Amino acid sequence: AKGGDTKAQDKKTTKKTTSKTGSTSEKITSEAKKIADEVKDEAKKASAKAGKVDAEVKEEIKKSVKKIKEEAKEFAEEAKSTADEFTAGAKEAYEEFTTKQENKKILAGILAIVLGALGIHKFILGYNKEGIIMLLVSLLTCGIGAAVMSIVGLVEGIIYLTKSDDEFYETYQANKKPWF
Repeated sequence: AKGGDTKAQDKKTTKKTTSKTGSTSEKITSEAKKIADEVKDEAKKASAKAGKVDAEVKEEIKKSVKKIKEEAKEFAEEAKSTADEFTAGAKEAYEEFTTKQENKKILAGILAIVLGALGIHKFILGYNKEGIIMLLVSLLTCGIGAAVMSIVGLVEGIIYLTKSDDEFYETYQANKKPWF
């Protein structure tokens, strides 16, 4: 009978163990589901937060791009304005240079008096042929022609300096009178 009692006891123990295991297993499953639900909720929250951050980042990028475009436009307008000012100044300078050249009266007069024998004053006024003639006469005559050319230069220098600015300009720069 002992063997039968042992079997009966084993069956009771097995039932108790199975019953305990079953309820423990159910508890673990229930806890796992709770944890899984919590993880899902946290994941949803994180996803929503990431979406919000993503939207904020996109908005910041849009603002930055807009600001950069505005700054580039302002720079382009400023560059265009500067270029227009430069162009206007260059045109004005060119027109002034071509219509009203600088009066060279004082420079030509002083050079005629000081270096008249070499004809430097003629080159200053743009009379290259006359300047070369004076220079060659002074150099090729071994000084005799230089004395004559010095007197010519002295006379021309005095004439240049005694004329008014307008008269000098008209006579020697505009009308190109080469001698005296």
